[in-house]
Amino acid sequence: MGQPGEQKVDIYRDTWVRFLGYANEVGEAFRALVPVGFVWASYGISTAYVTADAVDKGKKAAAAHGDKPGKSMSVGIAVVDTFIWQSLASVIIPGFTINRLCAASLLLLRKTTRWPLPMRKWTTTAIGLSAIPVIITPIDRSVDFLLDATLRKLYGAEEKHKP
Repeated sequence: MGQPGEQKVDIYRDTWVRFLGYANEVGEAFRALVPVGFVWASYGISTAYVTADAVDKGKKAAAAHGDKPGKSMSVGIAVVDTFIWQSLASVIIPGFTINRLCAASLLLLRKTTRWPLPMRKWTTTAIGLSAIPVIITPIDRSVDFLLDATLRKLYGAEEKHKP
């Protein structure tokens, strides 16, 4: 046990493990250079991360709830909220964003430069990779807003996801 007031480390949010949730963005950034199987594998890694975080939050909700009535509902809410939030904020929206950014940059480079295809592909990958840190916070906040305005109204703000 820790000291009173001491914060516990959440391995899915406070350590390097969190970066596994961004594996699909890296896969999307490299899409022009690698076989599509690599991109799909990166989505597998991100989905495994999302699932593991949701299960972890369910276990924590179960432990915090004890034997009080409504335990199943509390655990279900923790799992569903985390899974939906992480799916949107870590996989679906950023994956789509990087995919479209890279596709648009590759097209733009084709139309505006005479660079050879490998150079255009590497430039597109660099653009995609450099965009990842920029898009994370706005997407996280947008997903918070979306869920606060919709799904979370069904079960109350006290169960809100904490990024």
